[in-house]
Amino acid sequence: MALTPVEIRHIQLKRGLFGYRKASVHRMMDDIADSFETVWRERSQLVERVEELETEVTRHVELEGLLRSTLVSAERASQDLKEAARREADVIVTEANAEARKVMRDVISEKEALMGDVRRVQALLRSALSVVDEAPAEFTESPAAPVVATTTEAHPGWTVETRGPQPAPMVVPAPAAAAESEEFRKLAG
Repeated sequence: MALTPVEIRHIQLKRGLFGYRKASVHRMMDDIADSFETVWRERSQLVERVEELETEVTRHVELEGLLRSTLVSAERASQDLKEAARREADVIVTEANAEARKVMRDVISEKEALMGDVRRVQALLRSALSVVDEAPAEFTESPAAPVVATTTEAHPGWTVETRGPQPAPMVVPAPAAAAESEEFRKLAG
């Protein structure tokens, strides 16, 4: 049984003829010594426990610091990765837009060149058709003029026809060329 300091101060020992009774004083001293020994042992255990807890707290504080620094570095790395990805995406989009503009310029210039060629061909076809339409009657084919001879030796791809009353041979496109001129006439029309 542990005694408190207040209990020890209020202990009243029995008195005898020449002072306090020896047996009650010895008993009280033994009780106080037992109580003090118990308190001393508990104090020693508590000091050891406090040291263990302080060591554990120090370890947890170090771990918390390490975790905080790890978390901060992870957040920083995440932000850096996001920023790098955003910059790379911006570069890719910029390059894609530039490539698209270049392709569009090339396509537009090619279209304009082709349209210019089409206009030139149409103009040539119209002028050729107008020349053919204005040809004198003597060069047009008449049903009474029989074909005398056909040769392709002088000009490959061309047929030279000699007609009855004409003084010189006339160079006329071969049938394939005639079909082509018919196609040009349709395009020009």
